[in-house]
Amino acid sequence: MITLTYRIETSESIEALAAKIASDQSTGTFVALPGETEELKARVAARVLAIRHLPEALQPSIPEAGNGPFKRADVDIGFPFDAIGTDLSALMTIAIGGTYSIKGLSGIRIVDMKLPDDYRGAHPGPQFGVAGSRKLTGVEGRPIIGTIVKPALGLRPPETAAMVGELIEAGVDFIKDDEKLMSPAYSPLSERVKAIMPLILDHEQKTGKKVMYAFGISHADPDEMMRNHDLVLKAGGNCAVVNINSIGFGGMSFLRKRSGLVLHAHRNGWDVLTRHPGAGMDFKVYQQFWRLLGVDQFQINGIRVKYWEPDDSFVESFKAISTPLFDPSDCPLPVAGSGQWGGQAPETYRRTGRTTDLLYLCGGGIVSHPFGPAAGVTAIQQAWQAAVADIPLDDYAKNHPELAASIAKFSDGKDA
Repeated sequence: MITLTYRIETSESIEALAAKIASDQSTGTFVALPGETEELKARVAARVLAIRHLPEALQPSIPEAGNGPFKRADVDIGFPFDAIGTDLSALMTIAIGGTYSIKGLSGIRIVDMKLPDDYRGAHPGPQFGVAGSRKLTGVEGRPIIGTIVKPALGLRPPETAAMVGELIEAGVDFIKDDEKLMSPAYSPLSERVKAIMPLILDHEQKTGKKVMYAFGISHADPDEMMRNHDLVLKAGGNCAVVNINSIGFGGMSFLRKRSGLVLHAHRNGWDVLTRHPGAGMDFKVYQQFWRLLGVDQFQINGIRVKYWEPDDSFVESFKAISTPLFDPSDCPLPVAGSGQWGGQAPETYRRTGRTTDLLYLCGGGIVSHPFGPAAGVTAIQQAWQAAVADIPLDDYAKNHPELAASIAKFSDGKDA
């Protein structure tokens, strides 16, 4: 049995609409069909397993005919495994295919999904995940510290390489292309790889440390995306940014089965699915699909971000991808980003179970440090040292000038 939990809202009967969702998304038809029997329907029919009523709402989440108050409930619906199998496109179709079209609903959101053990091993899952990311970056006992090259600057490959060279020398562990940087005319991927990878390999030769660079390889054509992948791999690269909503399940599946790179998932566009609290889908559900398909690192925003997402949402997202579906190896590396600097380290550490198993991704928090990027990296490391030791940042900064300068510049939350 595959169990989906829907949070439904209606001015009508919760029980009736729950039964309609179960029927419409499994055996329901508008008219009786030849050969249709109760025995046949019982074998593949979904059924309502539980209804947990919630406080009523005075206003509808989605404009709908009828007056309030609006009844609300979390409804568990079980779908027989034999009716869906392990095909993720079939599972997504069953989950949302016609559900949002049902009349009488003023709000509907998928808030949970529990998969049976039949899904264990049915999809490849992460190839590298947490352990592989740590091994390839050589970072243990602290977060992997990363930064981003932004395309808004219009940097051409030589200019990008100059910035990357400075970041490498600064001691950063990870650098990525912004998700919007794939292969524009001013910075073709092939030229970017040609300019950047010699710097990374030369630094590795000199120091033994190979900075992980995630190149943007996404493309709507899976074959073209694989050519991008092969270009990076052949040049000695080990990571790629993948815009998962843009390439879709098929593109991700095609890539993962052939990949030799760490796949860094950017969920751009996810907000369309989730920003309205009374509609769409929780990240808790959404992330399961992409983990099964094989992402290794998953961007999930962070504490006190520059976007709309509340801190509680980040915490729940972190918990979701850090909780095994079937085995700890199926957990990707959480990536905290969006306006991060050292100031969020203590709360991030406290609210994520006191773990350092994450990639802490900073933009301005590193490159805009008053003493330069090297001091920016050092300041982030110092902030995490203080967080793990439960020392207030202001106290730790008294003997750590890089952190002190970072606090002075970024504590108002405007520059990072």
